[in-house]
Amino acid sequence: MVIDLNADLGEGFGIWRLGDDMALLDVVTSANIACGFHAGDPVIIRRTCAAAVDRGVMIGAQVSYRDLAGFGRREMEVDPEELCAEVLYQLAAVDGIARAMGGRVSYVKPHGALYNRICRDPEQAEAVVTAVVDYDRGLPVLTLPGSAVHEIAAREGLATVVEAFADRAYTSAGALVSRRSPGAVLHDPAEVTARAVRMATDQTVTAVDGSQVPVDARSICVHGDTPGAVLLARSVRDGLVKAGVTLRAFT
Repeated sequence: MVIDLNADLGEGFGIWRLGDDMALLDVVTSANIACGFHAGDPVIIRRTCAAAVDRGVMIGAQVSYRDLAGFGRREMEVDPEELCAEVLYQLAAVDGIARAMGGRVSYVKPHGALYNRICRDPEQAEAVVTAVVDYDRGLPVLTLPGSAVHEIAAREGLATVVEAFADRAYTSAGALVSRRSPGAVLHDPAEVTARAVRMATDQTVTAVDGSQVPVDARSICVHGDTPGAVLLARSVRDGLVKAGVTLRAFT
């Protein structure tokens, strides 16, 4: 049993800080670094990339809609060519900084509303896939099982990696419950840890209606912007190791 543990990092902006990136980088094996469109700025990106390289943590480009005010959590109607160009822009920027720090971007993970939209919208999914292929066909894309991204990426020879969310509620269809709904984000370390262990060992998660949803994931996400994120991430890591799961990045 081998699992990657990823978290969204570098999500501050200017003097505003969100989460404890340095502490989380001591826990996770992959870091989804904000690219400046929903959060992050050049200084934060540089510092986060440098810290990830120092710790041997893999760097992912967390591309987003251009939505700083809404933290990338507002779904948007964007022309496919424009979306493709914006994803390409973000990817190239973070990879350039990562390389200057001695590392590189090794995968792509869309953020927030874009992540959820491309799971069900082939047009926007194709725009994101095209951007990644244009930049580097060797970069896998993290997405949910059943996502529209899998088929489109396979057609282009682009790898995808299935991930699961330990701290998010699921619908019976395997989608994430909207953050607008009560209970969409889970905060109890014991509950989140138990879900992560079950995801890794049994490849299932209990949906909000009590049904069992298959999640054959190679990576598990814990969010870095929730209260108690570091404690929660440490609990998940410790629980996985105790269950005999090997923590290793997928790239």
